[in-house]
Amino acid sequence: MLSYRSVILPIIVSLLTVGCQSVRETSNPPQIRPVLTGLDVLERENFAPIKNKRIAIITNQSAIDSQGRHLLDVLVSAKSAGITVTKIFSPEHGLYGAVDHTVGDTVEPKTGLHVYSLYGQTRRPSDAMLQDVDLLLFDIQDVGARFYTFESTMGICMQEAAKHHIPYLVLDRPNPITGTRIGGPIADKKYFGFTAFGPHPLMHGMTIGELARYFNSEYNIHADLTVIPCENWHRNQWFDSTGLLWINPSPNMRNLTQAELYPCTCLLEATNISVGRGTDQPFEFFGAPWIDNIKLSDSLNNAHIPGLRFTPFDFTPTESKFKGQLCHGIYILVTNRDALHPVDAGMTIVWTLHHLFPKDFESEKVKRLLQNDAAYNAMLTATDPTTIPQSWSADLATFQAKREPYLLYK
Repeated sequence: MLSYRSVILPIIVSLLTVGCQSVRETSNPPQIRPVLTGLDVLERENFAPIKNKRIAIITNQSAIDSQGRHLLDVLVSAKSAGITVTKIFSPEHGLYGAVDHTVGDTVEPKTGLHVYSLYGQTRRPSDAMLQDVDLLLFDIQDVGARFYTFESTMGICMQEAAKHHIPYLVLDRPNPITGTRIGGPIADKKYFGFTAFGPHPLMHGMTIGELARYFNSEYNIHADLTVIPCENWHRNQWFDSTGLLWINPSPNMRNLTQAELYPCTCLLEATNISVGRGTDQPFEFFGAPWIDNIKLSDSLNNAHIPGLRFTPFDFTPTESKFKGQLCHGIYILVTNRDALHPVDAGMTIVWTLHHLFPKDFESEKVKRLLQNDAAYNAMLTATDPTTIPQSWSADLATFQAKREPYLLYK
């Protein structure tokens, strides 16, 4: 027999989602602007910064130009510029972004180039890997969150470029959730690593090129760094107003809504809660077999989190956490993305789970991605979740002032 949850609630979710989208499209239609990525600008300049060089590229499937051509194809076809691509470095998920586990070295089939994985036996290019390289070129789409590991791969490769006196070029791309979304605590030193390259906030509000400039100076890398900026992009632009093609930068980052919610729901990633991996809409809902999702949705809606509404929703992941198990979860509706503060919302969700299900919810594991003990302790002691961001507000203001010299866009 079909249950109420399995039939009626998905219909309600669908209707609410369509309604919210209609309001968004009617009241604030996207304005398409001819944004050019760093790769587009490099092509327009006839590859002047990289002519007659042996290049190693750090990239994945997201490195396309405005015509849909991949970075590798563009460089290989630029024979008149004397460019030689000698090797490829791939980040987490591999060169084609299809793998959701550790990745081994491979061979790129069209060119025969060796692809060195930086998410397998090593996350740092070795001395041998950097032989016969005149320039390291980085081009990967970021999503604006500290624990999205592409920024750490960029920083690690910058360190090796500085060590080996190899120039480093970053082709910039827009921050898909705008360059104004700054939030969350600064990472504590004890958590520095692949999901926290340094002491910056969970949401930094910078493009990958701006972040490279920040890393290079603030983290004392001092590489010979060049950033080719985007053109016609402004800090308040969402990705869907750029006119650029959305290419999934990782297997579970499939649309802009998921990028908006990623800094919110990914705080639960290390706990005993599924964030929708193994479903069609990762990061848009979360749940577990032990959750009373009607009780939880009522509590979250009563919290009046700006820009969000919550609906009970059952799902069964086909892979990852709770594979094959029915999870009682929550579908998140983004009703106003400009009003949404993802990290603040995420901490309200964490606080609510901790108070409703103290014996079941593994709240301690939130620290693995929150990466700040004071913020976690503020969650434990708060009687009102809206007070939790006060624990990082002063540090966030300091970061905002510190990042200012490295910004490339108004």
